[in-house]
Amino acid sequence: MSATLATMNSALAVTGSVFVFIAAVIHLLIFFMESVAWSKPTTWKRFGLKTQEEADIVRPMAFNQGFYNVFLAIGAGTGLVMLGSTNWQQGGLTLAIFSAASMVLASIVLITSAPKLYRAALVQGVAPLLGIIFLVLAAPAG
Repeated sequence: MSATLATMNSALAVTGSVFVFIAAVIHLLIFFMESVAWSKPTTWKRFGLKTQEEADIVRPMAFNQGFYNVFLAIGAGTGLVMLGSTNWQQGGLTLAIFSAASMVLASIVLITSAPKLYRAALVQGVAPLLGIIFLVLAAPAG
């Protein structure tokens, strides 16, 4: 897919970029909950934990997982910035799609490993999936 913004369908490219941006923001919020605000009961209860003891046990894993989410968000954001540049468009498209695909795959892992968290999986996976679809459709054929 050797495309630049000049050869891409701009409406589809913008729509895809908006969805990737929304996905990045969602992942920044997840990072905040898992790595910054975890000690609040309202936060860890969102993740299905019932007691402070459970939250304390899970805290190191949540902290680490939060950083995975922030790195995905940074990758998506960097890809979008590169996509908007003159010299880095192809790399930006690749990075944005790769980051979004990682988000989608993580949501699939979540829903298959913990079906009761399907809402969280949808929140995590729908925006990046739509971003990928629109970015791919924006690229010229051939």
